[in-house]
Amino acid sequence: RTGLEDSITIKFRYFDSSRMVNFDSSIINFFPRVPLPWTYVNLGNLGTAAENRMFSPMYKSGWDAGFHAFDRYEFKLEDTRFYTTTRPYSELNYLLGASSEQQIEILHTQNIKPTWNAAFQYKLISSPGTFQNQNTNHNNYRLTSWYESPNKRYRNFFVLLGNKLVSGENGGILLDANYLDSSVYQQNRFIIPTNLGGSSLGSRNFFSTNVGTGNFYTTAHYVLRQQFDFGKKDSLVINDTTVIKLFYPRLRLEHTASYNTYNYRYKDARPDSLYYFYFYNYRTQGEVYLRDLWQQLVNDFSIYQFPDAKNSQQFIKLGARMEIMSGDFDTGNVKKSFVNTIFHGEYRNKTKNKKWDLGASGQFSFQGPYAGDYDMQVKMLRVLGKKSNALQLGFENVNRNPSFNFNQNSNFAFVLLPGQKKENSTHVFGGFSSPQRKMSIGLHFHLLANYTYYKSTIEFDQESSLFNVMQLRFDKDFALGRRGWHWRTSVLVQQKTGSAQVNLPLVSTQNQLAYDGSLGFKNLWMSTRLEFRYFTKYKANYYSPLNGQFYYQNEQDVAMRLPDITAYMHFRIRSFTAYVRAENLNSLEPVSFTFVKNNQLVMGYPSPGLQIRVGVFWSFVN
Repeated sequence: RTGLEDSITIKFRYFDSSRMVNFDSSIINFFPRVPLPWTYVNLGNLGTAAENRMFSPMYKSGWDAGFHAFDRYEFKLEDTRFYTTTRPYSELNYLLGASSEQQIEILHTQNIKPTWNAAFQYKLISSPGTFQNQNTNHNNYRLTSWYESPNKRYRNFFVLLGNKLVSGENGGILLDANYLDSSVYQQNRFIIPTNLGGSSLGSRNFFSTNVGTGNFYTTAHYVLRQQFDFGKKDSLVINDTTVIKLFYPRLRLEHTASYNTYNYRYKDARPDSLYYFYFYNYRTQGEVYLRDLWQQLVNDFSIYQFPDAKNSQQFIKLGARMEIMSGDFDTGNVKKSFVNTIFHGEYRNKTKNKKWDLGASGQFSFQGPYAGDYDMQVKMLRVLGKKSNALQLGFENVNRNPSFNFNQNSNFAFVLLPGQKKENSTHVFGGFSSPQRKMSIGLHFHLLANYTYYKSTIEFDQESSLFNVMQLRFDKDFALGRRGWHWRTSVLVQQKTGSAQVNLPLVSTQNQLAYDGSLGFKNLWMSTRLEFRYFTKYKANYYSPLNGQFYYQNEQDVAMRLPDITAYMHFRIRSFTAYVRAENLNSLEPVSFTFVKNNQLVMGYPSPGLQIRVGVFWSFVN
């Protein structure tokens, strides 16, 4: 052995970026391994609908289907990575939790030729849940190819991406009999009656997708992007036998063609007619089945100009895009087709001294039902001094039609809202970060007009008056002595001004008391800690399973009994990483020493009791 058998040089770039990025091997944060960051709450089971407690309206114009409760579980085009590697590389991620919860993720990438890389990624989330009729089974796959010609003039990007999200819906547990505190149900939460799905024994087989009542979201993307550059040739002579060809682009032609499908379905094979009539005024005879199916064909042509031939991170981009949309709504064979034509432009500049990073982009729809929609963004990052401190400023404004689930043609729109106006949202933000101090602070200001929201399970409305939301976020890593102990805190403060139908917790926070170190072992690195997550009492949104939406309510306060408490240990030995976690320790009942005191972060959807999770992450150089 030479000692270099496991050595590898591997980097990647994202779909809409040309910057090469290195891997992050940190084991401090668990959230890169699970889909939900700490500001999110779900319905009590991994894979169920989730909502961000941090106010985050949509800053994207044009067509949008409107179903976002499961977005965090999807593979997205903008998150797609294109790799380049000197050796074949693989990753295996396996997580096993309570109640047969399992998460499997596989990645393999290799360079077929020095200028041609291919990668495959697959992810499975399967969790029957603590409460009945909450079975989730999500499958995601992604296949990519990146080819660059030897003379560096031509590039070809291909993406095949699919998501199949299946989530059982139980409508929440019955609250009138106080089942959570009954000794009969404390040992087996799975038998607590729920509003939907009836009595079910459930399935603990993660290959099974047998969901009788729930949401079924399926999306697929087929994308081909080609680029051709005009510019100046050059070469770098390493020695008498090695010459590296260089090319400096001045003008780039780009064409992107994509075909996308979006299939959103809800079905209940054994509906309770009284439930649907009471909550949705929906009269059912037999199976309940709703569907919005979209097909989208996109052609985009863009031209880049590079003012500085030797700085590919500075360019001006102008382009036009045509979207051909076709919708089928399964309501009396209602179908809808239209064409959107969009102009877009962008300017980016990361200066060669790496002190300034500027970006501005925007798009405008001038033809079709979304004519007049636009969005624009301006961002600036300035590196201060030699310690990599950074100051960031930004501005966003969007003018958009409400999402299509508010449209009368959608199968999920039960009550019509005539005279809908375009939403207009403005976001001004600034931030400061200091890597040396391990600290960052950000201030965000949102100003919104004609904000569209659900005000009940079936009714939606537009906020007639202007309102704003202020957000302050502070993150800091405090070193406690010199022996590897840390206190890490993240604090989010939000305040709404105006009478808008938006409720937010005033304060949300995550705190970690941690030890990070090697304990004197050469190849070991470990991170062990207690973690606390808490938000102040507020009137949290309710959840509507039939249309997969969180909706406003102003009657019931939601408060945490105690902060969510997690104890865990993460450790890495070379390319092997393991996670051992005990979550929801706050649910402990001291007298009986059972974990039955559940928080309810969404009314009717308690969090589970004690959850033990064990996971491994292993990377291989083939």
